Amino acid sequence: MNLRRPPELSVTSSADATGDRPSSTDNFRFLHYTAVMKSPFPGMDPYLERHWGDVHHRLIQYSCDALQPRLPDDLRARVEERVFVESEPERIRRVVPDVHVSQVYPVTTAGPGTFKEETGALAEPLVFELSNPPVTEGYIEIRERGGGKVITVIEFLSPANKSGGTGQQKYLEKQAEVLQSDASLVEIDLVRAGRRVLALPAGDIPPQHRDAYLVCISPGWKRQRRELYNLPLRQRLPVLPIPLRKHESPIKLDLQALVEQAYDAGRYDDLDYQAELDPPLGGEEAAWAEALLKGAGRR
Repeated sequence: MNLRRPPELSVTSSADATGDRPSSTDNFRFLHYTAVMKSPFPGMDPYLERHWGDVHHRLIQYSCDALQPRLPDDLRARVEERVFVESEPERIRRVVPDVHVSQVYPVTTAGPGTFKEETGALAEPLVFELSNPPVTEGYIEIRERGGGKVITVIEFLSPANKSGGTGQQKYLEKQAEVLQSDASLVEIDLVRAGRRVLALPAGDIPPQHRDAYLVCISPGWKRQRRELYNLPLRQRLPVLPIPLRKHESPIKLDLQALVEQAYDAGRYDDLDYQAELDPPLGGEEAAWAEALLKGAGRR
């Protein structure tokens, strides 16, 4: 039987944390445990895709926080949102596990005035009142101070952006809006499901560079240029150069550090690594992942 490895623990006492020595009257010392939860995968963890709603929000906020102190004094990074409502067929098509049901109740028992047939009782349904809340997706805008000109837009793609329907339509509208301006566009695709919607047509990507995860950067001052970064599953995620203005050097965004932060802060050590991925990995990648997870004690 394989046992999961526990998260690494660092232990400090209350005295260590404050710098004070405990007095002789102290009956006990409090221990502070900091669990470092690490994914068994060296780069992107494909099992995080099952929880992409939470992971997506975390990556957006952590990216904004990481970029903010590195920006020039006259620029600011801000988290923006787009909101849309998906139809039920759209939600089913992208297999959303948490379908919202506000009420479930049986039909009230028939009263004395209800029509009846002698041949049998009238069938009574179980009634569902479905809730269809709007979907909120975040993205990052780097703007001139005071809410001025947009310099760079950073998107982390979601399953809704890649599975057709309203979510994809709204994403493509935003993409077209940015590409018609002089702002730079950074598209980070860490979701394997769905079809490619990057600003670079999928057919233009050489087969050897069509990895599970991709990043596409379009500098605002070279509108027809596309810079593609392929992110193999077996490798650490890279540090990306985030473009600002033409005369400025790009700033760094460490993708791997962001994913590790999301994994640790989200306490994703409880991911079910026994489950099958959807979509499944290919032959060689599946065999590699199987060996990796067994070696890590996750299978």
